[in-house]
Amino acid sequence: QVQLVESGGGLVQAGGSLRLSCVASGSIFTPNPMAWYRQGPGKERDFVASIAVGGTSHVADSMRGRFTISRDNAKSTVYLEMNGLRPDDTGVYYCKDVRFQLWGQGTQVTVSS
Repeated sequence: QVQLVESGGGLVQAGGSLRLSCVASGSIFTPNPMAWYRQGPGKERDFVASIAVGGTSHVADSMRGRFTISRDNAKSTVYLEMNGLRPDDTGVYYCKDVRFQLWGQGTQVTVSS
């Protein structure tokens, strides 16, 4: 069974940067379309970015220009590079296997003002 494990979250000041990683592990894994979502305090889980197996990506309008999604299929890893972080970027960031609708456990990102 495939599992997704996120890492790289933490506390950062406004204007800072973080790089999140999502590693897929399991007995059988083939590259699938992947995505990042986030859930702020008291908010719904929202789409952040997605990436196809071949690397074509899409980033939500409010984060475009600050966030970049990438992947390394050989390492079964998807990344989310976040720059120019703002306090409203605070939340739990989740990785998702789009094909199997599989979620990771999330990693907390806190941006202080």
